[in-house]
Amino acid sequence: MNILETILAAKREELAANQRQRTFEDVYREAREVARPALSLAESLRRSATPIIAEFKRRSPSKGFISRDADAPTVAHGYAAHGAAAISVLTDREHFAGSLADLAAVRRAVGVPLLRKDFVISPYQLCEARIAGADAALLIAAALTKAQCSELAAFARSLSLEVLLEVHDEAELEYACPHVSAVGVNNRNLSTFVTDTATSLRLAPLIPNGYVKVSESGISDAATVKALQKAGYQGFLMGEAFMKTENPAQALAKFVEEILNFEPSERVHEHLEKNKSE
Repeated sequence: MNILETILAAKREELAANQRQRTFEDVYREAREVARPALSLAESLRRSATPIIAEFKRRSPSKGFISRDADAPTVAHGYAAHGAAAISVLTDREHFAGSLADLAAVRRAVGVPLLRKDFVISPYQLCEARIAGADAALLIAAALTKAQCSELAAFARSLSLEVLLEVHDEAELEYACPHVSAVGVNNRNLSTFVTDTATSLRLAPLIPNGYVKVSESGISDAATVKALQKAGYQGFLMGEAFMKTENPAQALAKFVEEILNFEPSERVHEHLEKNKSE
């Protein structure tokens, strides 16, 4: 099995164990009773001068621990204070060392939109996301059939959750549907975990303009952000570049400053020309 298949197998076991402790009826009822209005991830990205979804994650399946002892609310509070338009929280325990408790703690710490980033395969997990304080949930096309993705997206919207649809190639763009708010192009191949931002540049013109366009993974410099913005991207999901530093919030602050003060140069053109040649 590749990495994605391994993660999904573990996720099915985790889901079954959770459902033995609390039924779908229980979590669905609690999710429907959440009184807090959801915030719009899509609108926050559209409005922000630095539309970064700053990610909290302790571990990567390919690299091991990035920041083993990182405290989710502390990091998230710093992210929000230094310009993050939204915050993504990894909630997968086995492969990313995250949890729903992290998400709930971050919700109490910040007032920006929160994305539950996990391998969602069931409406049960969307109920969990809403209960823990998420405003949006990630749906990964590679982990679902087109029908499953559409059904989950519709269910998410019924709970007032926005959907960020993650795609990796042209075929997966067909998963986009009216219940999706944003389409994220993951520059990381989930089978090999190799990253290449040329993927985002290649797919940009194929994403319908009705969706907020988000580029995910492998982004580490202002030139790349500017090249992606020129290609039409309105949001950038970044985690490892910040989490691998001693102070993720300060790393974000420095990156935001670089974006705001960026002077156009040949580096932007190099990114675009590279895409044209591939």
